[in-house]
Amino acid sequence: MKLIIDTDPGIDDAMAIAYAHAAPDIDLLGLTTVFGNTHVAQSSRNARYLLNLLGAELPVATGAALPYGAETYRPSAYVHGDEGFGHFTDVPQIGSDHHLPAAAYLVEMARAHRGDLSVCAIGPLTNIADAIRLDSEFLGNLAQLVIMGGAVFCPGNITAHAEANIYHDPQAAAEVLNAEGNIVLVGLDVTLQTLYQAQDFDALAQVSKATGGFLQEISRFYLEFYQNVAGEDGCGLHDSTAVIACTYPHLFEMTETGVQVDVIGDAVGATRAVDVGAKVRVCRDIDGPAVVDLFTAQVASLP
Repeated sequence: MKLIIDTDPGIDDAMAIAYAHAAPDIDLLGLTTVFGNTHVAQSSRNARYLLNLLGAELPVATGAALPYGAETYRPSAYVHGDEGFGHFTDVPQIGSDHHLPAAAYLVEMARAHRGDLSVCAIGPLTNIADAIRLDSEFLGNLAQLVIMGGAVFCPGNITAHAEANIYHDPQAAAEVLNAEGNIVLVGLDVTLQTLYQAQDFDALAQVSKATGGFLQEISRFYLEFYQNVAGEDGCGLHDSTAVIACTYPHLFEMTETGVQVDVIGDAVGATRAVDVGAKVRVCRDIDGPAVVDLFTAQVASLP
């Protein structure tokens, strides 16, 4: 499956990119970057560093720096660290970005691989909304758009109502989820059922010295956040779960519904199942152990 990941690396983004690179059923074509866990320039730098670590010579196209209607943006450094990789803050600049901005790159690639390209969006949806605005046929040219975002049937994680990716640009999310296309929403309803613990990272690092060791190193900060803030003895494989949903949909129970995003008010960023609007396949249950085992098996195959 030909895949582009739209990303804001990010500790769990790094895990998802490593999985996509390792998975034999995924042909990873490139990355597009967006603000979110970090500022967008950091996202691109981190993406290029990850690809270099993985030995993957792929393009990185830089995208949106701000949410729609915003003049500033402050990343959630308390979740992913000041540079996006936890306590690893001296991230080198490696390589350079693709000459096209993210939205234009996405549109071009969707046209070039019409009907064969999947896009997995694991950050705020601004680049995806930009691509739809740029080309009304964009979603129709994709095989599928798989989104890590939302909390349709469960509480949020950044507020009581909202999941972080949707919350960081609710207007973009509203535009994307109201557009016609083959869209799958992989939200907190299922990703919180994929707990990955310190001992899992330790075991991964034993067999995958470079990649697994790097993920173990950066995960310490992330696990501290989960323990101190959420009281969880492990982290959810949020972004990796969305990538896995691209090629293993049978591990998920999905329901087709319209999804409304609150763009103003006390519940901004909330994702609600509604009977109107474009239909989205929302994941509402998962074979969590199978997803965790699949992630481990694939990443463990990396150097």
